[in-house]
Amino acid sequence: MTQTVNNSLSNASIHRTVLNNGIVVLVAENPVADIVATRMFIRAGSCSEPREKAGLAHLLATVITKGCDGLSSLEIAEEVESVGASLSADTSTDYFLMSLKTVTADFPHILGLAGRILRSPTFPTTQVELERRLIINHIRSQTEQPFALAMEQMRRVMYQNHPYAMSILGDESTVNSITQADLIQYHQTYFRPDNLVISIAGRITLDEAVALIESVFGDWQVPNQTLPKLNLPQIRLQPQHQLQPLQTQQSIVMLGYLGASVSSPDYAALKLLCTYLGNGLSSRLFVELREKRGLAYEVSAFYPTKLHPASFVVYMGTAPENTTIALEGLRTEVELLCHTEITETNLQAAKNKILGQYALGKQTNGQIAQIYGWYETLGLGIDFDSQFQELIAAVSSQDALMVASRYLQEPYLSLVGQEEAINRAILE
Repeated sequence: MTQTVNNSLSNASIHRTVLNNGIVVLVAENPVADIVATRMFIRAGSCSEPREKAGLAHLLATVITKGCDGLSSLEIAEEVESVGASLSADTSTDYFLMSLKTVTADFPHILGLAGRILRSPTFPTTQVELERRLIINHIRSQTEQPFALAMEQMRRVMYQNHPYAMSILGDESTVNSITQADLIQYHQTYFRPDNLVISIAGRITLDEAVALIESVFGDWQVPNQTLPKLNLPQIRLQPQHQLQPLQTQQSIVMLGYLGASVSSPDYAALKLLCTYLGNGLSSRLFVELREKRGLAYEVSAFYPTKLHPASFVVYMGTAPENTTIALEGLRTEVELLCHTEITETNLQAAKNKILGQYALGKQTNGQIAQIYGWYETLGLGIDFDSQFQELIAAVSSQDALMVASRYLQEPYLSLVGQEEAINRAILE
């Protein structure tokens, strides 16, 4: 069965087809440029790895393109670069992603190569060890970055035993414990046709795309074993503060609140509150705390779209002597959302901003393939493109106040900076 949805932003129709082996194929026909972009999503990310093997999904993503059945890392690179294409892999908390882009004429060849890599990676020992060292160096470098340290503290205290508590990179101990056998086991467990979404956008028709996918993946059989079900622990609300002394020229002041998942009715209002509060030079935090009071080197808010409850975070980088007043300023601005309605003018400005940025994020074939594949992988469906815009437009000032009161009352606090400055901020 094929489902078709019109995408008003790109003037393209999005077709959804499910193959016999369970692969979901999304196709956006866009004949304007002679380019085809593809995103292949596996519905498993760092949430699917054992806690003691944190970083497994990320390590797999770094090595999966470094060797497959019959091809070495160098041969794969040469095949991709010889036609000027791009092919890469990445992972997140909720999914694995392989991305490719090429001119239309070379798409069948590069798709075939991507299929071999996705289905039959070899995880060469030398490449695994090389990537392991690079990841560990990255983890070590983050111990010198105030924002990374503050975020690490925030994740661990907010999410406790939930997989979201861990960095996607893992830590030194867990990354060192990952073996080639672990990579093979993770791949065999989750890389299967009934767990795969392939999203394509570009100069290609639905029939052409489905025929190519069938030729590369049609013989891939669904294993007899059922997919493991995630049994994630409940996240308990236990707001508290965490301090990390560090000899640095700035303090990072971070407030965190446990928000909602993307499937929650409160998701749109939280997205809008985040945009109003800390997105860009016209945001409330930037204007009030940086422009008017000169407190911030940087100030922002973020609320990522997640399959499970996401963190709503506001933070500021400030001079050590301003740590206490910066903390007070952030608290005041968030608390204001909980007992004062945003004016209609400011609410509409935030809606215009978020919807404008959303439209600009769907201009290229790669962006179109990404967003529809992402929605499908999160279980939202391709209709969510229009639903998201409608949900944002429908948020009222009263809705925003109610949701802020529900989620943004008592924060987790993460402070990183000179010991005297961060201790004083807590005491005062």
